[in-house]
Amino acid sequence: MIALVTSFAGIGVLVVIICYYCEKLSSKKIIYFWKKETLTYQSVEAFLRKNEPLAIRRYSYSDIKKTTNFFKDKLGQGGYGGVYKGKLQDGYFVAVKVLKESKGNGEEFLNKVASISRTSHVNIVTLMGFCFEESNKRALIYEFMPNGSLEKFIYKENPSNADRQLGWETLYKIAIGIARGLEYLHRGCNTGILHFDIKPHNILLDENFCPKIFDFGLAKICPREESVISMLGARGTAGYIAPEVFCRNIGRVSHKSDVYSYGMMVLEMVGGRKNIDVSVDHVSEIYFPHYIYKRIELDEELGLQGLISKEDEEIAKKMIIVSLWCIQTDPSS
Repeated sequence: MIALVTSFAGIGVLVVIICYYCEKLSSKKIIYFWKKETLTYQSVEAFLRKNEPLAIRRYSYSDIKKTTNFFKDKLGQGGYGGVYKGKLQDGYFVAVKVLKESKGNGEEFLNKVASISRTSHVNIVTLMGFCFEESNKRALIYEFMPNGSLEKFIYKENPSNADRQLGWETLYKIAIGIARGLEYLHRGCNTGILHFDIKPHNILLDENFCPKIFDFGLAKICPREESVISMLGARGTAGYIAPEVFCRNIGRVSHKSDVYSYGMMVLEMVGGRKNIDVSVDHVSEIYFPHYIYKRIELDEELGLQGLISKEDEEIAKKMIIVSLWCIQTDPSS
């Protein structure tokens, strides 16, 4: 009997010791995470106080869920998060980009929010609000564009685009509008913004097909007096990335990287296809920029669909020549 009591007593002491150390370890973890989140929270609040008044509203994550009806209507998916249709309390429709979890204390994110919120241009999508919470919940609220993104209207091989083809005059106006938006981002803002992901998917169209540059997830803030930036790793989407972004021997990364992406995108608008297309009939047509350059150089027929008039052909030629200027390998050219 005495041995049994002693045994139970020993077990009791052992349990007390284990509980004591578990509680200490647990409290340390709680303190660590509390400190970590508090530091992030403090840095966010300090940043917001420093940059007040922001031209946009800050939303809670619960607001984001209500606005999007719990993410019911998905508009698209990118590498850095999904975009959902939402509706504000005043009935205004918005596009809400919910970002994937990212490392860091959010300083870069908030700097972008502050810079983009101060932009005001007819060819830049208006940022209306943002969400930043301690639990790493981040979202951006943009104005809603009823015609969606440009890629829905330009790729002719997509059967769903049969009734969405745009005329050459409209394509030309869209190309001009995007160029004006880029010029504003690079030189018209108090702080220069390099987008680094110019492509048809990131050009939205309003009800009148006015283009607006969207999605600043890869953007870099650049002081106006400095056109060259330092950057670790390549940014952008394959097929639109400027050579100097992934091969620094070619040249230094600057706003001209966006110019290259713009040129590749406009060529896709002209050709109605991806610039690299292995499904075409002739080997010479696989890389569209090379194919169309040869046509221009030899003064041959462009062989493009929808060229009804001489005016259409002049517009197409102008867009091609400017695009070819934009995609030269050496950025200094």
